[in-house]
Amino acid sequence: MALTTALVTGASSGIGYEISKVLAQEGHDLVLVARREERLQQLAQYLEKDFNIEVTVLAADLAQISEIDRIFDTLMERNIPVDILVNNAGLGSLGPFTADDRNTEVEQIQVNVIATTYMTKKFAVYMVKRGLGKILNIASLSGFTPWPYMAVYGATKAYIIEFSEALRAELKGTGVSVTVSCPGPTSSEFHQVSGTDHLGLLRYIPVTGSAQMAKASIRAMHKRKGVVVHGAMSLGYYWLARLLPRGFMLRLMKILLKPRWSGF
Repeated sequence: MALTTALVTGASSGIGYEISKVLAQEGHDLVLVARREERLQQLAQYLEKDFNIEVTVLAADLAQISEIDRIFDTLMERNIPVDILVNNAGLGSLGPFTADDRNTEVEQIQVNVIATTYMTKKFAVYMVKRGLGKILNIASLSGFTPWPYMAVYGATKAYIIEFSEALRAELKGTGVSVTVSCPGPTSSEFHQVSGTDHLGLLRYIPVTGSAQMAKASIRAMHKRKGVVVHGAMSLGYYWLARLLPRGFMLRLMKILLKPRWSGF
């Protein structure tokens, strides 16, 4: 049975936007989810016109778990089966954990961890019953080592990696695969929103385009791979994180991510 409909969260910009385009080019009908409805509608009109597919727009704030129930129930009522789930929505912020008392870190946990987990739960149960499906979770290189000044963000991405690996093992033989993609620095709105666009580090390392990262992630998902790291620089970081003492990597990342650091 062919996989036909894909749901993409965080589809209004960055990697999620580009993933939506790749899936549309492949002929998949789409369900686009993000907070910014106007952007989703613009993307939907473009994809429907250029690729002759059907696109459903569901604006939602995934920090609210009730919104995930609404998304699932709406799709069930409309008889729109989700064959491919892409959990791409994510939040991050740069700065000392104790800098202020805003709830930015709590919101990161709600979106990056709770929403990803609950969205996967809702649709994985349905996929297993049907005997087919693909799940693609977007994590980050930050999930392989602690990131001082982005402590919560890095921890949420570590969760996504381990959650995805464990679920992949559980679902082996069910017809449902789980792939986790771990992008390094990628050109997207994330850097402006999180405040990392001022890091001098980004001036000295290669930054991957969102379109390139989207294609690599979808390619890995279709091959039903497990944990995927893309690009020579990212692979280099991955192996450093595995081979070098954890204390050394922790000190290194503290130097590189310290907010007042602006260059060499």
